[in-house]
Amino acid sequence: SMAIYQLFIQHIVYSLKENGKAAIVVPTGFLTAQTGIDKKIRQKLVDENWLSGVVSMPSNIFATTGTNVSVVFIDKGRAEEQEDIFLVDASSLGSKVKEDSGTQKTVLSNNEEQQIISSFVNNEVIEDFSVSVKLKDVKARNYSLSAGQYFPVKIEYVEMSPDEFDSKISKYQKELEVLFGEGDKLEQVIKSNLENIIFTQRG
Repeated sequence: SMAIYQLFIQHIVYSLKENGKAAIVVPTGFLTAQTGIDKKIRQKLVDENWLSGVVSMPSNIFATTGTNVSVVFIDKGRAEEQEDIFLVDASSLGSKVKEDSGTQKTVLSNNEEQQIISSFVNNEVIEDFSVSVKLKDVKARNYSLSAGQYFPVKIEYVEMSPDEFDSKISKYQKELEVLFGEGDKLEQVIKSNLENIIFTQRG
């Protein structure tokens, strides 16, 4: 069996002219599936250099479904030298509101909509929001199109003297000893309670 959206994507790609463009809403799981038809479709789009970008939307952006969705942008007219795919993670944007029907929906403000549009159209890289990725890097990550997988890893370094380091280690060791001690006491209480449990039959 094949999901309807998978048929829909393949139909659109097949129907596009040589320089045709399309934007398709897909379940966000499509972006990272490691096997099956989803993976094969992504691989085809990337290998043919037909994929210009992806925008991952907030959850409940459509009130009628709780499925997380993303928008995939296809451009069959991309030049061979265009070797970047622009990925946007807008999943943290929006405000939750309740519809009259009682269902919850995420609504984007005008500023948030403009942020998404401006970043995508201008290929503007924003920390923890958008990133431009080389085709070869996408292929190396098993054709994953999740923006978060390509954000730089941030490591914070804190300068401290040897004395400060020893002091922190000593503090952590004492805290662990207290926690281990409390764990031992709790274990004894549980064992004692288990020993006092007796079987009773209700009449």
